[in-house]
This record gives sequence, structure tokens and C-alpha cells, in this order.
Amino acid sequence: MFVHRAFVAAVALSIILPAARFDTGSAAFAQPLGVPSGPHDLSAYLAEYAEDRASLDRFYPRQWSEQRLDRSKQFFVESLAKLAQVSFETLDQAGKIDYLLLKYRLEYELERGKASVVRLAEMDAIVPFRKAVLSLEEATGRMERVDPRAAADVVAGLPEAIKAARQRVEDGRKPDPAPAAPATAGDAKPAAPPVVPPSKEVASNTSPIADPSPIKVSPVLARRTAGLVSMLHASLSTWYGFHAGYHPEFAWWVRKPYEEAIAALDDYGNYLRKDIAGIKGEPDDPLVGDPIGRDGLTLDLANEMVPYTPEELISIGELQFAWCEAEMVKAAAALGYDDWHKALAAVKLDNVAPGEQDDLVAKQGKEIVKFLKDRDLITIPPLAEETWRTEMSSPETQRYLPFAAYNEQAMTVGYPTDAMKHADKLMSMRGNNIHFTRIVTPHELIPGHHLQIYMSRRNRPERGMFSTPFFVEGWALYWEMTLWETDWPQGPADRIGMLFWRMHRAARIIVSLKFHLGQMTPPEMIDFLVQRVGHEKLTATSEVRRFIGGEYSPLYQCGYMIGGLQLRALRGQVVDAGSLTEKRFHDRLLTYNAIPIEMVRAGFLNTPLTRDWKPTWRFSNP
Repeated sequence: MFVHRAFVAAVALSIILPAARFDTGSAAFAQPLGVPSGPHDLSAYLAEYAEDRASLDRFYPRQWSEQRLDRSKQFFVESLAKLAQVSFETLDQAGKIDYLLLKYRLEYELERGKASVVRLAEMDAIVPFRKAVLSLEEATGRMERVDPRAAADVVAGLPEAIKAARQRVEDGRKPDPAPAAPATAGDAKPAAPPVVPPSKEVASNTSPIADPSPIKVSPVLARRTAGLVSMLHASLSTWYGFHAGYHPEFAWWVRKPYEEAIAALDDYGNYLRKDIAGIKGEPDDPLVGDPIGRDGLTLDLANEMVPYTPEELISIGELQFAWCEAEMVKAAAALGYDDWHKALAAVKLDNVAPGEQDDLVAKQGKEIVKFLKDRDLITIPPLAEETWRTEMSSPETQRYLPFAAYNEQAMTVGYPTDAMKHADKLMSMRGNNIHFTRIVTPHELIPGHHLQIYMSRRNRPERGMFSTPFFVEGWALYWEMTLWETDWPQGPADRIGMLFWRMHRAARIIVSLKFHLGQMTPPEMIDFLVQRVGHEKLTATSEVRRFIGGEYSPLYQCGYMIGGLQLRALRGQVVDAGSLTEKRFHDRLLTYNAIPIEMVRAGFLNTPLTRDWKPTWRFSNP
């Protein structure tokens, strides 16, 4: 599994790298590329698009601002129009793949922008001062000279606006009044005069006078809005830092109102996060996610070029889960157990001593490299083999990542530290036992993520913006499946360790998609992982916290096994058909970068592509 920050860094680097390939004396470097024509690929075109988008993202950094949403929409519409002018028929196969990758991404971004507008509207009543805060930083971005006194008026009004918004939220927490008993004819009284709502005219240039009616805020909405309040804190702080100490009158007018406004924003964000959402930074915090619904999943699947419904993918997960259970029974019997849960519990107790887990990983990392070389399964560049290391995971990190992960040329090793509670130490040891780790190490290092990132930074890096978990995690899962068929597992205990993870990937499809469909709650997800997969309660909670936390795309967890199955199916069409050897197939896969696998398949099979091509590949038939 990728640590998300490593994935982001890899994508960012892939956006920066292409510029270094240009000859500084060339026309392509000296002027905008414009609309390409002629029989070539679109690598330089994609590099320019990526840098244009990065420029806009840097200049309009605030996610929940109309300025960013509107400018992004304009950019995507203009980019689609420009792309439509490309002579598709004259492109080579790589160029056609690039064209479709960009077309799909632009159409997806436009639809996602519409969803963001809807989500922002859901929060606006809770933060009616949002536009007032953002307008300050945006004026600075337009290089408008600040009027310190007028700015002080705006900032000074923020605490009162925040207080009023908080009161509405607090009132919404109160139970609804019981309905009055119906009046009889004898009880009839003259009708009361209608209540005239307060004027909604702007009382100051901070925000309108809030509607005093209560607002009912769910934990999900509170968590999302707390993030918006944090964004406003960053915006106001950036704006103040730009002017304070430079404009002589600015701090004289604004410093005190600013300090009060920042404190009010902090207090309000904590109120939403802790009191309403219940998230206090404690191990027993409630698990609060933000489901995107069936329409959201359908949109994301279309962007990933996976022509399946969420329900069909759940069926695939259930079939894979059943296969794993059947294999677990066989492996348990080989260990002398008539119940695979008991066999799994025994395997979990085979641990290294405290302080030795990094040595185990280092040994296994070197062992898998020799294993792959001896069988000539894939090319391993010497520098890729040399430049990886281990690092230990902190107790805080293990709340979200209880197992190993890959992070910038290092495998982050999960194992107990002296700061953890005794029960947590034991659970961490069981969850990172020798037999589980035997397949985790290849997953994270070689041939998994370490080799994958090494190659993606050296092959078509401009495609990094299309990176998908179906290839990123699917590649590592593909190797778990491939190594299962070799003698990498050294006996039934190792097979149980490998099956645990494979079963976990199948479970991820089921629980994550059902969560976003509104069919499974976080506690039910935890119960499934504990009771059906055999997770420890701590690791199951950590996994679910990560599944729904928002740092990963809603399809990320699904991408592991579905991507692995896609690559297995492609291998059947290429290697089993005799077109390529296994080694050449693996080597070539890594030259495409981590794009949707449907497009990788189009490259391998030279699939006829059109400007309006739609994915139809059914790689599995549950």
C-alpha cells in the first residue's frame, strides 16, 4: 500500500519532470505548444496541460471558493475545446491513448466540479462568513491595495458572525418540540400575527444577518465543514501575514481584530469537529466518513474506465472472498486445524522479538530480489535494488496505518513501540507477524511499489496525473497472486498469511463500496473485518478509519483486487497467448506509467481507438 503523501509526491514530481526533457533552444520550449498536429504522441502536450493546471491550483489554492471552482471550470471547458481540435486520426497509438486519458479526465473534472458546488451549498449556512474571509486574500491575489481601516471593519465583524452561526448549530442539536394537541372548537383563539423574519440585508461587509432558525448538522457535515473552517483560518492567516509589518497602518488597525477572528475560527472549527462530529483525536473517536453515493461511485468508475456497476464489483469481491475462505480451509488442515480461524490465530503468534521487525523486512526484501532474479520474472535496475531502506511507524501513524506502507524509497514498518499500551503492543505484533510480513514486503518494495515508482518516474512521467489505484495497488496485488503460484510461500503458515491479505482485499471491495452506497456503517465495516477476515479490533478500526477518512479516493480500496484481476486477465491475453514472455510482459507493463488498465490493454493489443471510444472490457464475469 502506498502512503498517500508518497503517492501525491510522485504525481507532483511527474508533473515537474517533463519540462527538463525539452531542449531550451527549441521552439517547443520557447512558446506555448498550441494544438498539436501530425503523427506523434501527446507527451509534450500533456506536460504543458499539467503545468497549466498546476499553475492555476497554486494561484487559486482554496478548495472551497467560487473563484477556484469557476476558474477551474473555465479551464477544463477550454482544455476540452482545445483537445477537440487535435487531429486524432493522425496520432500514433500512444498519442490516442494520451488523448483519451485527457478527455476522460477533463469530463470527469467538470462533473466533479458540479458535485463540489452542491457540497459547498450544504455548508454555506454553517459558515455564512466564508465569502467575506476569502475576499480578503483574493483581493491581495489581484494585487489590490489594502485599505487597513476597511479591512479592520470586515475582520472585526467575523467573531459575531461566527457566534451567530454557532448558535444556530447549537439550537439544531436540541430535540424538536412535541407537536401540540389539536385544538377543539371551544379552544379556538385568534390567529397570531405572522412572524416577520429579520432582514437579510447586509448589516456589515462581513456577512448577512443569519436566519435565526436552527440548523441540524450531521457528524458527516460537521467534519467536512470543520475542514472548510480550517481552510478559512489558513486564508485569513496568509492574508494577514502578507500585509502585517509591511504596510505601516495595517497592524495598527487589523492586529487585534485579526487575533480575535483567528481565535473565533479555531474555536468554531473545534466545536464542529469535536462537539458535533465527535472527533477529538482519541483512539475511541467515532468513525465519520462522507459517502459519495451511487452516482458518485458511477462517475468515479467511468473516470477509471471500469465498465462495471458498484453492485457488480461487490459480487466480484464476494466471489473472491469465497475462494479465499476455501483455500484457508485447505491451509488450516495442512497445519492440523479443523477451523481456519484457529489456524489464523496460531499463525499470528509467530512473531520476531521487539526491535527485530526491521531486520526481518530487510532480510525478506533481499530474499525476494534473489527469488525474482533466479526465476527471471522481471528486470530489476541496479539502482532500484540499491536505493530502498526501512523506517519505523509511530504509534500515531499506526492508528491509521497499522501495517507496513511504502513512503519515498522506504518501507514503513509497523511494530510496537514502548509508547503503546500493552494490549495495543500485542495486537500490533499479531497483525505484523512473520507470515503476514512475508507477502507484505514484496508488495511494498520489489516487485511492488518501490520498483513501480522507480519506473514511473522514468517512463512517460507526464502521465502521472492519470495515476490510478487500479494500477498502483493492482500491480502490487497482481504480484501477490503471481507469487502465490510459486514457491515463495514456504509452507501452509505462509499461505495463511498470504490468504489473509488476499481475503482482506476482497473485503475492501465489499465494505468500502457498501459504505459509499449507504449499505454499511463504519461499525459494521469493523465487525466484518474482525469476524469474517480475522483482523484484530485495533487494526480493523485503523483500516476503516483510513477507508472513510477522505485522504484516499472512494475507489482506492476497491482498486487493489479489481486492478490485480485486470492485470491477470491482460496477462492471459498476452502471455498465455504466446505474444510475450512473462518477463517481457512485466517489464513492458511498467513503461505505461500507472494509467487505467483499459488503456494499458489498448497499448498491448493495439486496440482500435476512436475519438469517442468507450470502455467495454469485461475482465471478470461474476
